[in-house]
Amino acid sequence: MPSLPFPLLMAATPAPDAARLAWMGVAALALILVVLAGTRRLWLPALQRRLPQPPVVPSGDDHLKLALWASGEVFWDYDLIGRRLHRLRADEHSPSSHAITMLTRVGDIPQIHPHDLPLVTQRLRSHLRGEAPLFMSEHRMDMRGDGQWTWVRARGRVVEHDAQGRALRLAGTARDITASRNAEYEHRVASEVMRSMSEAVAVLDAEYRFITVNPSFSRMTGYDGAEVAGQPLSLLDSRQNTSDSTARMSTQLQREGRWSGEAWKVRKDGEEILCRIETNVVPDASGQRLMVVLVLNDITEQKRAEQELRYLANYDTLTSLPNRSLLSERLSRAVVRARRERTRVAVLFIDLDRFKDINDSLGHATGDRILRAAAARVQQTVGHQHTVARLAGDEFTVVLEGITAPADAERVAERVIQAFTQPLSFGDRLEIAVSPSIGISLYPEHAQVPTELLKHADTAMYQAKSAGRHTWAVYSEEMDEKTRHRAILTSALRRALERDELRVVYQPRLSLHRQQITGTEALLRWESRELGEISPAQFIPLAEESGLIVDIGIWTLRQACQTLRSWHDAGMDHLSVAVNVSSLQLQRGDLADVVARVLAETGVNASRLELELTESVLMASPEQNSRVLQACRALGVSIAIDDFGTGYSSLAYLKRLPLNTLKIDQEFVRDINHDIEDEAITSAIIAMAQSLSLHVVAEGVETAAQLAFLQLRGCDEIQGHHVSRALEPADCLAFIRMHDGAGNILASA
Repeated sequence: MPSLPFPLLMAATPAPDAARLAWMGVAALALILVVLAGTRRLWLPALQRRLPQPPVVPSGDDHLKLALWASGEVFWDYDLIGRRLHRLRADEHSPSSHAITMLTRVGDIPQIHPHDLPLVTQRLRSHLRGEAPLFMSEHRMDMRGDGQWTWVRARGRVVEHDAQGRALRLAGTARDITASRNAEYEHRVASEVMRSMSEAVAVLDAEYRFITVNPSFSRMTGYDGAEVAGQPLSLLDSRQNTSDSTARMSTQLQREGRWSGEAWKVRKDGEEILCRIETNVVPDASGQRLMVVLVLNDITEQKRAEQELRYLANYDTLTSLPNRSLLSERLSRAVVRARRERTRVAVLFIDLDRFKDINDSLGHATGDRILRAAAARVQQTVGHQHTVARLAGDEFTVVLEGITAPADAERVAERVIQAFTQPLSFGDRLEIAVSPSIGISLYPEHAQVPTELLKHADTAMYQAKSAGRHTWAVYSEEMDEKTRHRAILTSALRRALERDELRVVYQPRLSLHRQQITGTEALLRWESRELGEISPAQFIPLAEESGLIVDIGIWTLRQACQTLRSWHDAGMDHLSVAVNVSSLQLQRGDLADVVARVLAETGVNASRLELELTESVLMASPEQNSRVLQACRALGVSIAIDDFGTGYSSLAYLKRLPLNTLKIDQEFVRDINHDIEDEAITSAIIAMAQSLSLHVVAEGVETAAQLAFLQLRGCDEIQGHHVSRALEPADCLAFIRMHDGAGNILASA
């Protein structure tokens, strides 16, 4: 051990008086008695050589022996002149307090750790100068010379001076405190870790009462350490927890020493939070008592987010019904149960008829409210024991379990149909009538797996729509053939324009006032090389669904104008032509540009062209459609509303549209002489059109009686087989020429 130079020691030592020397003589013994409360002892390494004269220790002093033996302390005496250290300790292996063996060793001072040496030197100098009554230090020493550092607590004082008052000897006690310093270090580390943890940590005693908590606990619960100290863990309990939750935790802790789980806790402000809890039993420093350490994480927001994600993954946000994912899961389980229990499962595929027209005319926000009302109506009708799901748009699916016969599913479908005979309420005193079309498939009759059941129910639903809507249909294999046929038609239609398979025919329109054919309606026909003549009722919807109708519509408009131009060149310049326009053509917004381009290409006067749009197309987006049609009217063309009375017309919108002609649908004309309601509706439409200064054309006139009724009511024009069927361009021109100037064309017809 590096030591102070003797001159420095002498200079730092004040001259003692006689009383002080006497007092210092007994101080060493007093210091030994002070350390009786210690629990461990430290043996300093053997000294290399003995001092010439050992310190005076009363050989018969049993009290000193007992103190050293009981406390584990080491008495040391350091000769400042000879630089020798004398150590005295009691043999720890002595059998009893009556047979204590004292061990003495003399040698050099062991090496002090370089980091500790400056502080030890400072404290020693302070004592030698009289600035501190005792020399006290805790430092590391290499006791065995092997590089292993031992923590030592040393206490002592000067016990002998020379005549000049310079210190000659130091004496005191020392103790090995390595274990306690390590424990203290570990405690500091643990305390710092606990303080800095983001998780809430609480230490409880064996009775589950709080001992201490960390800052995160206070932030999480609102309680500081002083408030919870001594309080039971039940202080945080929520009423959402079961009454035996603490008992179950305690049982597992006693059995396994750890417990983890989730539990609701209550903050100081009364807010309830869901916590993930990790609990462990640990012994205290003595190893006798047990403590419980709780680590808590607030997972309230995490659980809420998980629930929201789970909900979004499985439920439709608009209607709160199961979505396609959850439907597939439930349908799979239903099929498994039905297979095990030998029962049936029915799938009902529900689609709202013409909902797109309603949605477009009333707006998407209103459409959403109607969908919610429809979902509630379906669920209420089938019962909550059955799954009702929303797949997309206006499509719903019902899974019926435990049915015994196909008729059970049919009865449920009929109940749904009847439920929708009552209007749906979608706002304050707002109602609308909506009808569903339903397809039915059955396990095990129609399919064995959920995907096939859904596909077959979808196929049956389209069959129900083809049958006139507002009805239900049960799947059959023949329906698959129709579906395949639709796919073949769609594929063939894509090549129809390239292969020149489309053509335009013309049906004459007769003016009842002039008794003359004044125009025609251009009608599209398709004759496929492979499939033969295809009805417009089949391929027109396919063209609209596939988007091909846009190109086909432009082609039809150009063909009609070219034909009309040829008729004008042939001297029939009084003729006009009406061309049908689809909803897609109108939605694109460039209809006026297309019409202007075709008129320029063909040289047809715009006043001789009439664009026909169905009522449902016009009402889809009335504001946008009005702007597009105004642009077309600005070109000079006429606008006609076709199939009037079959859609959802608003008279307010009708008045705002730039219309010239109103066409009465043949559905009202067909039974005009036999049905009082059709007669009244037709009369009302003609009267309304006249009041709005609109030209009136009746479609589907096939009998003289129908003609007479319409002529009597003031209808302007008619078209139908009573006048002529649709004709090829050359035949139509010949028909018009034959009857041009005739006195009574109706008689010849």
